[in-house]
Amino acid sequence: MTAVSNADTSLILRCQDNDAAAFNEIVARYKNRVYNYICRTVGPGADAEDLTQETFIRAYMNIKSFQSRATLNTWLFRIATNICIDHQRKVKRIQSNIVPLQREDADNEEDVQMDIPDTRYNPEDMLLTKELNKELSKALLDLPEKLRTVILLHDIEGLAYEEIMEIVDCPLGTVKSRLFNARQTIRKKISHYLNSSV
Repeated sequence: MTAVSNADTSLILRCQDNDAAAFNEIVARYKNRVYNYICRTVGPGADAEDLTQETFIRAYMNIKSFQSRATLNTWLFRIATNICIDHQRKVKRIQSNIVPLQREDADNEEDVQMDIPDTRYNPEDMLLTKELNKELSKALLDLPEKLRTVILLHDIEGLAYEEIMEIVDCPLGTVKSRLFNARQTIRKKISHYLNSSV
């Protein structure tokens, strides 16, 4: 397991000594990585910004209990992961209570369906790589959260298995099997796209 870097150790000690400037330095150093990870977990937008802010608020509130058994990076990703899981559960609860709106004056089923243009794909201004990235992002967001978390932490953020074990709190074998399943699922989801664009 990686030891906490000297620079991080110094910042943590200063934070634990109520040095606000040290925490601002931690935010400056890690905010982009945390934000990008959260965007890939819940999708970009205001929610990702709010969840990033919440991650650092929670880190600030708990910095005194930080122990250098984990890296600061791993600790922040664990906080972000837990916040994203809570957020997605809340979103699912809200969505399960939403009743789809139907036009009251509809006489038959054709009237009930309203045409909504699909503006996701515009061949004129989208390059192949941009389309593939979009497909990959969609495939990532469609993964169950346990699989998505592991593949994001390993393949996108470049964390070691040991760090991921600590973040998701499960054994090495489970991390590896989730990573394998995530990669297989994504491969299946984008295979139609890859085959049709050859």
